[in-house]
Amino acid sequence: MHPAVPDDDVVRRLRAAGCVFAEDEALLLAGAASGAGALADLVERRVAGAPLEVLLGWAEFCGLRIAVAPGVFVPRRRTEVLVAEAVRLCGPGAVVVDLCCGSGAVAVAVLAARPDVDLHAADVDPAAVACARRNLPGVPVHEGDLFGALPGELRGRVAVLTANVPYVPTEAIALMPPEARDHEPRGTLDGGPDGLSLARRLAADGAAWLAPGGSLLFECSEGQSASALELVTSAGLRARLVTDDERGATVVVGTR
Repeated sequence: MHPAVPDDDVVRRLRAAGCVFAEDEALLLAGAASGAGALADLVERRVAGAPLEVLLGWAEFCGLRIAVAPGVFVPRRRTEVLVAEAVRLCGPGAVVVDLCCGSGAVAVAVLAARPDVDLHAADVDPAAVACARRNLPGVPVHEGDLFGALPGELRGRVAVLTANVPYVPTEAIALMPPEARDHEPRGTLDGGPDGLSLARRLAADGAAWLAPGGSLLFECSEGQSASALELVTSAGLRARLVTDDERGATVVVGTR
């Protein structure tokens, strides 16, 4: 069946709902729809605030198409900066762990660039684990809370540890765009009172899982960077920042 073709009314509705790239979104939704009725349903859901990527069933990340599902965090383009730094740190056969993996986007992108690594992913949410397993066939995707999800034999052997931890302060959740605030799991956004609750746990417990010279990487906001560097240093790791103004990315790297 040929996909539905959006008319001008679809574009107008999307634009009125605040979709900046309304024409592009209309074409993508039409390509995902099996007919005019299905397109009307997708447009209705998009106008109501559902993330475009969830409606399409995929997100573009690092030039790859990542499957996404309702109730799973949608990967952000700024996180590509974290991926690039992780890839740079990977040596041949490196043990790489992606915690808080969500859809598995970071792990997929690292593996695409370095197919020789020994990769593990993990998330506490069963929906995220199921989605990541779709994106990472043949890769162990563990379910559990941070390091509690990992096999014990990885302790002290991890060369690169990535974690897309939530870092929005609890009180700032209400200020987020509706498609994130109302349609993504609260646990993937809420970083506690200062936004660094999970980052603090990651650094404190992560040092013991790193191999000598191994590094952990996570994102934070620019305003949190000083506090984030301090918590990494307090965990006994050498801390530094990787930033990208164009994509609004701030990545904290802690090295054992």
